[in-house]
Amino acid sequence: MTGRPTAEQIESVFAGDRPRYTRIQVAELAGVPQSLTERIWRALGFATLPDDAVAFTDADVESLRRVRSMMDDGSMDDETTVRMARALGQTTARLAQWQADILIGTMLDPGRTPTDDDLAAVLDTSRRLLPDLERMLVHAWRAQLAAAGTRLLAVADMAEEISPPRRTLAVGFADLVSFTRLSRSLDERALAGLVEGFESRASDIVAANGGRLVKTLGDEVLFTAADPRRAAAIALELAEATDRDGPGVRIGLAHGPVLPVMGDVFGTTVNLAARLTAIARPGTILADEGVAAAVEGAPGVEVVRMRRRPVRGLGMVQPYVLRGS
Repeated sequence: MTGRPTAEQIESVFAGDRPRYTRIQVAELAGVPQSLTERIWRALGFATLPDDAVAFTDADVESLRRVRSMMDDGSMDDETTVRMARALGQTTARLAQWQADILIGTMLDPGRTPTDDDLAAVLDTSRRLLPDLERMLVHAWRAQLAAAGTRLLAVADMAEEISPPRRTLAVGFADLVSFTRLSRSLDERALAGLVEGFESRASDIVAANGGRLVKTLGDEVLFTAADPRRAAAIALELAEATDRDGPGVRIGLAHGPVLPVMGDVFGTTVNLAARLTAIARPGTILADEGVAAAVEGAPGVEVVRMRRRPVRGLGMVQPYVLRGS
């Protein structure tokens, strides 16, 4: 392909079929109420289109028919369907933007304005990669579902006293030291490299130790683990790696009931981990009593009791410093 790609060419590469239907027509063909199709479309992250806008494809009709099939056999009701759509939309939107940024950043020189042929080359490369990326996406998603199911089994026995859907988990926050100062002194590219490097290290270390990276917030990551000892191992390894390769981190760990919502976790345990992170000194790991008790005497870990101190919103807490030994 040569010349500047058009919007139609981009849609053809990634969406496949050409748009043929309005939102009213696609709902009628799929046999799904129009009000529900509009809610699904918004949950996926797309704007509501005018009644006469031809923007939907045969693939959209087929997807809605699958939704109707799952609802007809009682697997999902309207609210569950919309929640599933929102989970899918938010996750894939971030994934698509992230992958597009990686590909564009790899292929285009940031020091000059891309030419039409440069943009055409990016689209050609995307066309070649798309089938393999699609297969990798489905494989990774199924593997993540299996991992999620395994984690649920792992915490089921420990959480018998917790009312569903609450679970008992170890929660960790890791925060880059002096990020605000660094963000003022680095240019955009260097800052992006710092953030991506931190997130990459955290993701690798959390996965290698059997935890789950819940979310990243630029200079901060939130992770969970079924076992407090795994959470401590993640924290110690992350602190060592970040101190060696970057500005260092402060980390807070807590163990207790959490409420999982939309892939995130909430509750007092999460708040406590965040508060411990806020009061930790640079390069320090602070843990609550639950984590400290679980790792006390474990090889390679030193636990040091600190004085009790007030923590905003949680009263007096007893923090412990974790160190590698």
